[in-house]
Amino acid sequence: MALATISGRNGMVTAPHHLASAAGLSVLRDGGNAAEACVAVAACLAVVYPHMTGIGGDGFWVIREPDGKVHAIHGCGGAAGKADLSLYAGLHAVPTRGPLAANTVAGTISGWAAALEGGTLPLARLLRDAIAHARAGVTVTAGGAGIAAAKGVELRGQPGAYAAIFEPEGRPLHQGDLLRQSALADTLERLSDEGLASFYNGALAADIAADLAALGSPVSTADLTAHRATRPAPLHVGIRGATLHNSAPPTQGFASLLILALFDRLRADAVDGFDHVHGLVEATKQAFLIRDAHVGDPAFHDYDWQGLLDDPAALDALAARIDPARALPWPQPPQWGDTCWFGAADGEGRVVSCIQSTYFEFGSGLVLPRTGITWQNRGASFRLAGSGWNALKPGRKPFHTLNPALACFDDGRVMAYGTMGGEGQPQTQAALFTRYARYGVDLQEAISAPRWLLGRTWGDQSTTFKLEEGFDDSLYANLAAAGHDVERVGPLTATMGHAGAIVRHGDGLLEGATDPRSDGAVATW
Repeated sequence: MALATISGRNGMVTAPHHLASAAGLSVLRDGGNAAEACVAVAACLAVVYPHMTGIGGDGFWVIREPDGKVHAIHGCGGAAGKADLSLYAGLHAVPTRGPLAANTVAGTISGWAAALEGGTLPLARLLRDAIAHARAGVTVTAGGAGIAAAKGVELRGQPGAYAAIFEPEGRPLHQGDLLRQSALADTLERLSDEGLASFYNGALAADIAADLAALGSPVSTADLTAHRATRPAPLHVGIRGATLHNSAPPTQGFASLLILALFDRLRADAVDGFDHVHGLVEATKQAFLIRDAHVGDPAFHDYDWQGLLDDPAALDALAARIDPARALPWPQPPQWGDTCWFGAADGEGRVVSCIQSTYFEFGSGLVLPRTGITWQNRGASFRLAGSGWNALKPGRKPFHTLNPALACFDDGRVMAYGTMGGEGQPQTQAALFTRYARYGVDLQEAISAPRWLLGRTWGDQSTTFKLEEGFDDSLYANLAAAGHDVERVGPLTATMGHAGAIVRHGDGLLEGATDPRSDGAVATW
């Protein structure tokens, strides 16, 4: 049965797993705000979607407060003090798995702490459902089982507790099997008792650092202690009828905004027609060219990202580079990433867009025995170079594909939206936003309809221009004739990411949608 847009008034949550949505809604029902609900969702996803996210990763937030203020939180860790070129002597690249891939601090928990400032519910209440699911076990989904089977060979040999937790019978867990994570449940309980700061200081931090050291990671107690979440101003850009917001570097939020700003200057009369799809793909190419040259840790860049977004003449000039009939030759080197986006809105008018990740499926593959934490491999994206874009330096934050989107419409609507999917994140954001905002497509249909992807995303090495089945037959032919390297893929494939959206109307009405490509749900009351 086709999904339909869900409506509500008092509060709403959307997430790529139904248990996480339920956890967030229960917090709203108990008087929590949207940020508190998102912490409950985030904790639950760490348990029920461990192949995509976890507390050993990073997270980014964009929040619109009831008074209209939009602000951001970056729970993003930097490279370890010992993570320099000498650590990787003889290697051409940072490994994608194993101890040397686990070379950055996990910032997710610090982001939760920042988001909860001003909240009222106790932390134990927010983590309650996640702890229960980790202790009792959760049923493995088809998607989770598929990833476990595909990645088992490269993960089970890693040092740590991966095999003991995720292959307890000596094989990858199958769909329908029960996944129990008692050590992670204990860790979440410790966070409830000791506070979120204990992840970086105190006894819990000492256990984390001891495990990382024993497994061969360069992340130390000193690195954990020095970490702080940050609150950089989100980037923004105006288009017809709305102001768009997204996270600042080191994320690719700049690219997501630039795509929509450029497309706003193009003529495209029909939804999902050639001008619409071709225009967004070509805008994506222009945005990615700038992203790949200039987006990274702001401490190592002096590029004026907001200045470009504020300059109509510069945006006009970039849009003029787009040929309305021909595709720019591609590809550029792709960016990786596996992620969970989720969002919430409360009855006070607060709307939250949030995204967190361990980068690759199960991150570095290091699962810490004492805590059950799967540590990210975000630092595998660093270049082993003395200088330049994303070059490895102690303390440097790596480039992030993660970016949570939020739009404030001139008519009073506020829209939180996003997806997982590496290179696909800005593209899926652009597809669902333009369908809804420019062409008036129903919110759920904007997500459920066929999508496209230029380049690779999670679980896929191909850099072709992929389109799902379901578009008008002429579109595939016309795109190929324009020079696009078209590859037709099956309908509703997870390659296109797991998207979601919530819209709060000016009168308080809430509308939400989830992706039929995921195991998600919209929960409301």
